[in-house]
Amino acid sequence: MPPDHRSCPSTDSRPPAQGNLPAEPNRFVGRAEELAELGRLLDNSRLVTVAGTGGVGKSRFAVQGAAALQNRYGDGVWLAELATLRDPDLMAHTLVEALAITDHTRKPPRDVLVGHLAERELLLVLDGCEQLVDDCAELVRDLLRRAPGLQVLAVSRRTLRLDGEVVYPLAPMTEADAVQLFADRAASALPHFRLTDANLASVTELCRRLDGIPLALELAAGRLPALSLDQVLHRLDDRFKLLTRGSRGALPRHQTLRTAVGWSHELCTGQERLLWARLSVFAGQFELEAVEYVCSGPDLPADSVLDVLGELLAQSVISREETSLGARYRMLDTVRTYGADWLEALGDTGRMRRRHRDWYMGLATWCELDWFSPRQADLAACADGALPNLRAALELCLGNPGDTHLGQYLAGTLWFYWVGCGRLAEGRHWLDRSLALEGDHEESRLKALWVLGYVAILQGDSAAAAGALHECREGAALSENPAAAAYAAHRMGCLALLSDDMPRAEGLLRSALASYQDIGELNSNVLMGQVELAMALVFQNRLDAAVALCEEVREICEERGELWTRAYALYVLAYAAWTGGDHRLARELLTECIAIDHRFHDLVGLVLAIELLALVTSSEGDPAEAAVLQGAAAPVWGAVGLPLFGSGYFSAPRALCQQQAGEVLGPERYEACVREGRGLSLDAAVKRALAAPERPRPQLGRQPAVRPAALGTREPAGSPTGKGGEAAG
Repeated sequence: MPPDHRSCPSTDSRPPAQGNLPAEPNRFVGRAEELAELGRLLDNSRLVTVAGTGGVGKSRFAVQGAAALQNRYGDGVWLAELATLRDPDLMAHTLVEALAITDHTRKPPRDVLVGHLAERELLLVLDGCEQLVDDCAELVRDLLRRAPGLQVLAVSRRTLRLDGEVVYPLAPMTEADAVQLFADRAASALPHFRLTDANLASVTELCRRLDGIPLALELAAGRLPALSLDQVLHRLDDRFKLLTRGSRGALPRHQTLRTAVGWSHELCTGQERLLWARLSVFAGQFELEAVEYVCSGPDLPADSVLDVLGELLAQSVISREETSLGARYRMLDTVRTYGADWLEALGDTGRMRRRHRDWYMGLATWCELDWFSPRQADLAACADGALPNLRAALELCLGNPGDTHLGQYLAGTLWFYWVGCGRLAEGRHWLDRSLALEGDHEESRLKALWVLGYVAILQGDSAAAAGALHECREGAALSENPAAAAYAAHRMGCLALLSDDMPRAEGLLRSALASYQDIGELNSNVLMGQVELAMALVFQNRLDAAVALCEEVREICEERGELWTRAYALYVLAYAAWTGGDHRLARELLTECIAIDHRFHDLVGLVLAIELLALVTSSEGDPAEAAVLQGAAAPVWGAVGLPLFGSGYFSAPRALCQQQAGEVLGPERYEACVREGRGLSLDAAVKRALAAPERPRPQLGRQPAVRPAALGTREPAGSPTGKGGEAAG
């Protein structure tokens, strides 16, 4: 009689090597680099956790990655779904079932698991660990200790926090992958859909607004049988209402976008949910100190914010980014929108937005005060990172009639960013908006006026600049505000400088500098006034006085660690050096100037310096390279505003360079070199400008001082022959 096996476990029988990974219903799109990285991590670690926010595609990604590695494991790759579990006692049972282990004995399921896995080599994929993360971590730790051939690939919104765990944070899809995924799923939902030049911009915008979250993209594609692409885009303002009706075969948490994000919300404690809601007032990057100020209160003490923020980070509600200024945090728009709904339900949106505004107004004030220091580069990076939040603060100020003066103050305080960091167009936008409103604080309005004048001058908009500066000067006289009067006179002098009225420019700038001295004002603006006065003197061929002024500025900048104004002083010194025939010194000064301007993205200073370097290069005997540099400068002028400000003085180096290089090269080769320069990116143009000459260039000897008056003062830039051409812009 054969032995009775009914009471014997069948754990000795080896399961099929292929495991139990599901056959996917549609094509997996993108993530090639991420899949390769996952494979490398599994080469070196027995426990890898794929973490990420809801809907980012963790489950599908992990299954795809595991399927690609099946040949590594003699006993296969096995998937266990844990997301629906609520009872921790059922976890071991679930794994036994997933591994197709048949056991009818009274052994505890954990012992059955250990006995089954002890001598096997397999990859176990655990999907949905976050619901019972502590119990899951304990079981995984026990299995890894007792089964040396086991590797675990966990999929969770929360990390297991085990020794040896390697966490792979899965980010949203790249723009290219997101577009491809949407197009693929759209074609499935609407067979005639194709990605074309006509709809590419709309698809890209949709992918951007949905943060590249695969679930959101698939749900959006599923709406195309009923809605056009533009209609879907229009309805994304209420994305949680729109993005429903997921696949019937999907897990419940993947049926709608709200459910996917809400699943993470359910896993949070009360304090974590509160912080999530309050964090929704931030836009883009934010730092810990801002969170502690804005989000803390009696129900969330400041000294507990770090720990609660850490939990949200561990649960992939927020992500961390390393920047030049240290750690910053970010929340996806979809996750932020969910938090904003909760904040609105709590009735706390207005108060949180005002606290957010106050923090960023304080940040802008500190950056302005500290701009005249060695920390300029850090402050520029700080303002760059804070820009989305500064915009949110400005929107709040300008959307509330009682806060108009705050918007004018903030728009004016950010002058260093608008002007010093290449944000002229955006600065003009906020300044125009703020000054179009009636405010009840004259000091804030006057500051916004002179800053608007400054920005408009650099954009070549003389009429707007003159109007703003005259209004500022009149208002300053009526309100007896000497600082505003000095700044208005200063910028009017700058306008005269760029309008080729050198005597008037000199008079206004000297008056402003005297006023600054009377009121004890010393900062980057004051030193810039001194540099601008030196420019007026150079253009009047009073080189010694101009050099003395700029050497003084250079010395003060070196003492204070100031870079931005220093670059303009170097430009004037280089102009004087070239005029004096010292081409080597002129090049040395200009390369330092260009490096600083590029670092700050100051396009005005950068394009002026490149144009002057082109003239120096021509004077050194390399007309071809000079023409390339001239061509490289042309697109930069297009990004700034009116080319060469319409100034004969500022256009004279370009006109003279065109004459020198054109005569040597001839029209055809000269134009070919200019076209080559136009084709360079900004970074490539700067790299080209900073490159040392391959060989010493023959010096053409002392050049005559540029005398723009001979070119026709007040005329748009033209060549010394009076024929216009390239130098006319």
